[in-house]
Amino acid sequence: MNYKQKFIQFLAECGVLKFGTFTLKSGRVAPYFLNAGEYKTGAQIRRLGEFYAACIHENNIPVQTLFGPAYKGIPLALSAAVALYEQYGQDVNFCFDRKEVKDHGEGGMFVGKQLQDGEQVVIVEDVMTSGKALKEVLPKLRGAAKVDITGMVITVDRMEKALGSEQSAVQQAFAEEGVKVYSIVTIADIIEALEEGVIAGKEHVPAIRAYLEQYGARY
Repeated sequence: MNYKQKFIQFLAECGVLKFGTFTLKSGRVAPYFLNAGEYKTGAQIRRLGEFYAACIHENNIPVQTLFGPAYKGIPLALSAAVALYEQYGQDVNFCFDRKEVKDHGEGGMFVGKQLQDGEQVVIVEDVMTSGKALKEVLPKLRGAAKVDITGMVITVDRMEKALGSEQSAVQQAFAEEGVKVYSIVTIADIIEALEEGVIAGKEHVPAIRAYLEQYGARY
C-alpha cells in the first residue's frame, strides 16, 4: 500500500474517520465525519507526523520551518519535524504562536524558531473547513518577517464548497491568499479505499457520492 492508503487505514483504526449521519457545524448533514480529538497516544501522534512528513516529501514542498497554529497545530508541527529528520534526514525548524503576546521572559508572539525574511515556512494544520484559521495566522506570520509561505499541509481535503462559495476552502486559500494547500488524502482517496476494501464501509460510498453531488466543489 502507498502512504495515502496506510493513512486512511490509520484514520479508521484511530476512530478519527467515522461513517453514519452527522450534522456539521455548517448545518450540512454528512455521511462521514473526521474527529481529530480521537488522537490521544504517543504512538498515534508519532505516526501522524510521519504521514505529514511523507506528504511534504512526496510533493517536494520547500521548507525551512514548520509552523503549527495554536493549539491543535502545535503537536502536529513537532511530530512532523521529528519525522522529516528520522525518515528523510531533513532537519527543519519548528515554531508555533501564542494566543496572546508574552510581555515577560523572552516575550514575543512565537515559541521556537524566530522567523526571518525569506524563510520558507510550511503551515501544518489538522483540517480546513472555512479557511478562518489560515486568515488568522497569516497576518501574524507576515507581521513577524517577510516569510515565504510555501504551502499548508492538512490531513483530509473534503473537496466540498465553502459556505457561500462555489470553491472549496482549499481552492479559496490559493485564490485569495496565494497559499497552496496540500492534503495527505482527499475524500476521493477515501472513496477509492472503501471501494477497494482498504477499509471497511463500502456500503457508505453511495451516500458519500450523493453528498458530494450536492456540496462538492469542482476540481
